[in-house]
Amino acid sequence: MSLGFGLGGDIMAYEKFDPNDPEAASRMRAFFSPQQVDQQIRQAIQFCWLALPPEKKNVDEVESQIRKIVDRALKDLRDDAATFGLGDD
Repeated sequence: MSLGFGLGGDIMAYEKFDPNDPEAASRMRAFFSPQQVDQQIRQAIQFCWLALPPEKKNVDEVESQIRKIVDRALKDLRDDAATFGLGDD
């Protein structure tokens, strides 16, 4: 694992993954733990709040917009899986 600096000077960790390494996928799952997903979702909620006009800044509107984004992303994932023959679909 290596450390680097992201935008704003935040320290970021990264690791090189060898596609020929049979353990790479397992290490990637450990590196990108559920906390990574949680953090990105929370950041998306904050960005959504910031992007809303003042008259729409309320929890119900943020929830509605985030659900629309997630539903659209999941639909796209299923469409892509079907199109490219990926996954169980």
